[in-house]
Amino acid sequence: MPLADHLRELRRRLVWAVLGIVVGAVAGWLLYEPVLSAMMAPLMEISEEGGQAALNFGTVGSAFDLKIQVSLFLGLFISSPWWITQVWLFITPGLTRKERLYSVSFILAGAVLFVAGGALAWLVLPRAVEVLTSFTPGAAVNLMDARTYLSFFMRVIVTFGVAFLVPLVMVGVNFLGLASARTYLRAWRWAVLAGFVFAAFANPLPDAWSMIAMALAICTLYFVAVGVCFLRDRHVARRRASAAGTTP
Repeated sequence: MPLADHLRELRRRLVWAVLGIVVGAVAGWLLYEPVLSAMMAPLMEISEEGGQAALNFGTVGSAFDLKIQVSLFLGLFISSPWWITQVWLFITPGLTRKERLYSVSFILAGAVLFVAGGALAWLVLPRAVEVLTSFTPGAAVNLMDARTYLSFFMRVIVTFGVAFLVPLVMVGVNFLGLASARTYLRAWRWAVLAGFVFAAFANPLPDAWSMIAMALAICTLYFVAVGVCFLRDRHVARRRASAAGTTP
């Protein structure tokens, strides 16, 4: 395909991707109230238990600005299958049938892992808010900046989601032939150390047990990825041995 046709195709895919994000943002605008209520649920529980916790909108337009930001965040999240598909459709003409199947599998696995990480963060966050606000002195009030509070929620969700994508990146690197399963396995001590260090910084809860649980989840995904890479390496070795006319 000539360069001009490539550019036109890229423009077409970008336009479709942006339209999908806009539609997702509209859905995010409609979902803003229930999502905000779910995020504020830990604060409501603190108030019901006799504490004092509330969100503060510091300026006249901050509530409106925050609604736009959260709607865009939800729009990107909701429409992610659509705009990822547009990227894939732009790339797929240059791929073989087998490579297309691989790419679809990676997209689906990535979506599942990202959502699983975000769901885990969503389960942890209410408890994290409860524990962290418990350190407030009795005579003080938890009057939190709304932008900071919601940014904290979104940042933790994205961090957990991205962390769960690491095993998929490992498998992708293996499929490209850049790293073998044995290479990953030899580095398992460093991987476990990195998992615990990441959990120590990313985990919003101050207690050790939640950090250990998150680190164990990351390490489990690491070893699952190593197992998948071993199966892939074994398949490649058999195929090469068959091509050479020998028994693996």
